[in-house]
Amino acid sequence: MTSILFIVFLPLLAAIVAGFGNKSVPGVVAKGVTTGALFVSCALSWPIFLGFMSGSLSATVTPVLHFITSGTFDASWSLRVDALTSVMLVVITSVSALVHLYSWGYMSEDPDQPRFFAYLSLFTFAMLMLVTADNLIQMFFGWEGVGLASYLLIGFWFKKPSAQAAAIKAFVVNRVGDLGFMLGIFGTYLVFDTVSIPAILEAAPGMAGSTIGFLGYRFDTMTVLCLLLFVGAMGKSAQLGLHTWLPDAMEGPTPVSALIHAATMVTAGVFMVCRLSPMFEASPTALMVVTGIGAATCIFAATIGTTQTDIKRVIAYSTCSQLGYMFFAAGVGAYGAAMFHLFTHAFFKALLFLGAGSVIHAMHHEQDMRFYGGLRKHIPITFWAMMLGTLAITGVGIYGFGGFAGYHSKDAILEVAWASGRGQGAFWVGTFAALLTSFYSWRLMFLTFWGKPRWAGSEHIQHAVHDAHGHGHDAHGHDAHAHDDPAAEDAGHSPHAHGHDAHELPTGTAGYHPHESPLVMLIPLIVLSLGAVFAGFVFHHWFIEPEAGETFWRGSLFFNEHLMHEMHQVPLLVKLAATIVMIIGLVVAWMAYIWRTDIPKRFTATFDVLYDFIAHKWYFDELYHLLFVRPSFAIGRFFWHKGDEGTIDRFGPNGSAWVVALSSRVAGRIQTGYVYTYAFVMLLGLTAAATWVIAG
Repeated sequence: MTSILFIVFLPLLAAIVAGFGNKSVPGVVAKGVTTGALFVSCALSWPIFLGFMSGSLSATVTPVLHFITSGTFDASWSLRVDALTSVMLVVITSVSALVHLYSWGYMSEDPDQPRFFAYLSLFTFAMLMLVTADNLIQMFFGWEGVGLASYLLIGFWFKKPSAQAAAIKAFVVNRVGDLGFMLGIFGTYLVFDTVSIPAILEAAPGMAGSTIGFLGYRFDTMTVLCLLLFVGAMGKSAQLGLHTWLPDAMEGPTPVSALIHAATMVTAGVFMVCRLSPMFEASPTALMVVTGIGAATCIFAATIGTTQTDIKRVIAYSTCSQLGYMFFAAGVGAYGAAMFHLFTHAFFKALLFLGAGSVIHAMHHEQDMRFYGGLRKHIPITFWAMMLGTLAITGVGIYGFGGFAGYHSKDAILEVAWASGRGQGAFWVGTFAALLTSFYSWRLMFLTFWGKPRWAGSEHIQHAVHDAHGHGHDAHGHDAHAHDDPAAEDAGHSPHAHGHDAHELPTGTAGYHPHESPLVMLIPLIVLSLGAVFAGFVFHHWFIEPEAGETFWRGSLFFNEHLMHEMHQVPLLVKLAATIVMIIGLVVAWMAYIWRTDIPKRFTATFDVLYDFIAHKWYFDELYHLLFVRPSFAIGRFFWHKGDEGTIDRFGPNGSAWVVALSSRVAGRIQTGYVYTYAFVMLLGLTAAATWVIAG
């Protein structure tokens, strides 16, 4: 299958052209090369996916090059294409191609467009290398590649201190997860004597019940390996404990947020667990941990999403929550359902992020939803696109008829969690998280598109009104609020956690006229809207139906056909639970932000402690700052002052320089320049020499 070579390496070639050309290549050339390469990759990916759906294609491995061969160790590079890979190919290339196109309009005034598009294409290439890996070494290459690219893109506006801090935070937190992933790879090679993924998965069931030495104790082999690998997944997919980098990643341009959250970095952990699902099936303990962490992340992130006022941060926490659904689906053994939600989520999450970018573009870089209101008549295409995305993420549908994308995938996860018997706790957690998802999603819509305009209170709008020429949009590094305190942001505080409620802000337009985005930004919204509407209804048969799913996946992941049968036998109330809580969340949001807009203020006044706790994101950033950041800086300062300056510099270069300087001063006192001084010294020398000769 030679087409896979073009799919994977065209983005790399485009990144090289745009990146190395940078200033010497015109912006339109860099954009054209990178965007064209992604659309070609996308066009080549869909036939592969449809071929696996129809049954006309089977798994193939395309050799690329010999990398490392030493004894029994062989890490040759090959591109593996099976049903699981085909799903990821269409997700990655479709979303990335549309993000590239969207960026033509969004980044149109940025002076560093070639660099930006090069980073986007590099990011895409790294993710494609990850999902086509035939061995763990190649997967790790892609794994680290997306980490590097995310660092470059999050910190794209590197002159902003907040962007620098966010990029470093993402990089460091992911290094923690990557340590676990590396240890898992080392342990897997130690146990199976190979890094070949097919060979490992074939041998994994036979290792059930064996033990391995770790940290001085004996543990179940597969449990140790799977938990170490899952630590890596927690970092990349921002699960509870290693999630703190994801909201701060909003410092990057909005197209970057769409690519990270919908199609690339955060999906890597879910993909890895599904790819190695036979290993996880050999360890019930590991599956229980995956289920627990996924469910906890699901509810944790959903609670925080209810208090955020930055439109991008609300969507960011929804990503964290939806990833929790995917993991607890995998934890109960429904890997097909996890991948189905990953597939549908890619479309509606990219739609929501790019829609938010269109709103920010219309509102002159303003991201605080409390300064929006009444926008649906001014930016109607953006409004309807975000409406469809909201209907998809909240799971709107009619039982027995179908619905939007999230209705099919999220409801399937809840049903299979109940049917599994071991995930009923996750079912209740996921159901409550679905209620919160509905609430914060409709809250976003009501604050942004309904009510009276509250634009007059925005400093960005005031700036736009008083400066007719403006500065473009957030492509100039103003994506975050100019009036926000970067130090507070870096410390983990929402810049508006203690601000005014929306109904307390002054109403009025201040003479500002929001504008719809250019066509090049609207086309991706329209295409993604189709995915948000139809992706669940059209494709659910192949992902999660018992017989069709077994035929489609064909061993590319562990597919429990019996569990999928049981999913359809759950009680009617279980099937309707997600729809019921969706309606409750919608009604509560309507009451609080349309009918009685003073309800949020009265709620926060009554439950101020709870509100502060959630608004400060459960104080994870403050806790980590206390436990890790401050001690690390203290240790660094100690070695800096005592070790570097006090020891190495003191007795090394600085000490040597001091000795030379002292010697020079002493010699300088002798070198007076007077003849009688030199004659006196000579006389002393002659006297000493004569004395030595006579005494001798």
